[in-house]
Amino acid sequence: QVQLEESGGGLVQPGGSLRLSCATSASISSFNIMRWYRQASGKEREMVAVITKSSSIDYADSVKGRFTISRDNAKNTVYLQMNSLKPEDTAAYYCYALAFGPPRRDYWGQGTQVTVSS
Repeated sequence: QVQLEESGGGLVQPGGSLRLSCATSASISSFNIMRWYRQASGKEREMVAVITKSSSIDYADSVKGRFTISRDNAKNTVYLQMNSLKPEDTAAYYCYALAFGPPRRDYWGQGTQVTVSS
């Protein structure tokens, strides 16, 4: 069973930065798509950033220009660099990996909490 493990969350002041990491137990080259999602208390989970196997990247409008997704194939890790953090960025952040297959396989991490507050 493939495992995804997020790390790097914590408490940060508005305007600060954090870097989240998502380490996978399998080669990230085996995944066609990797995404970061977040879920704030009382809200639905939303996609934050996506990176494909061909290195196409996209972001939610709310984080464009502030967040950067990247990956290190040698370390089997995907990162989310978050700058200029705002209180509304407070959420649990989840890593997601999808392999088209067949068979189609997808995996979620357990999440890491990010709290932006003064």
